[in-house]
Amino acid sequence: MTQSCGPNGQTGGGCGVGLTPEQRRILHEHGTERPGSSPLNDEKRTGIYACAACGRELFSSDTKYDSGSGWPSFFQALPDGVETTQDSRYGMVRTEVHCANCKGHLGHVFPDGPPPTGLRYCMNGLALDFRPAEGEKA
Repeated sequence: MTQSCGPNGQTGGGCGVGLTPEQRRILHEHGTERPGSSPLNDEKRTGIYACAACGRELFSSDTKYDSGSGWPSFFQALPDGVETTQDSRYGMVRTEVHCANCKGHLGHVFPDGPPPTGLRYCMNGLALDFRPAEGEKA
């Protein structure tokens, strides 16, 4: 179930309750986890990747692939799951990806992904909550 977090990503009203300090740093302070550190890199089960802060469904396992980047990568987001903004920090221009519901920082999207979209949604695993499909082992 998706929780409402407010129009500007406020964390009141239950949004982000139970997040670790590292998850809060990533989702609310635009942090990044170390490459290769997410257990979701090796996740192969069928299911849905949701926002760890509010529960909004973001990506299907059908669009996940191994980009070799060190972060969980997807070539397509679920409809109405994410929004993007321009990120010009650190002397480069990138497209930042946020949860469409709570505005939590998820990662970045790059135009070097596989067909059919040509996109690589490079996501922080700590910003995601994997939900196995019915019938898959939890």
